[in-house]
Amino acid sequence: MSILHTINKSPFETNSLQSCIGYLRSGDAILLMEDAVYGAIAETEAGRSLAGIGEGISVFVLQPDLAARGIADTQLAPGLAMTDYNGFVDLVAEHDATQSWL
Repeated sequence: MSILHTINKSPFETNSLQSCIGYLRSGDAILLMEDAVYGAIAETEAGRSLAGIGEGISVFVLQPDLAARGIADTQLAPGLAMTDYNGFVDLVAEHDATQSWL
């Protein structure tokens, strides 16, 4: 059973991202949205954690939220993929369940 984990809080304000990482299994995906996109920046501890997340786990960043916060795609940690709202819907459909981390 694959799970799409959605995170919307900044990793600099909550430990949602770190908690989520502890529950990931092969086939799962993470979607960073809203203020959680700050965790996708390569030079941060969160960005380094996501870049080395492991095989079989995908990490996506909601592009409109990056743009709204003035974060360029060149600032993203390696291995992360951007997606739009249509891609978000596709991710939900591709996974058996969705877990929102608050």
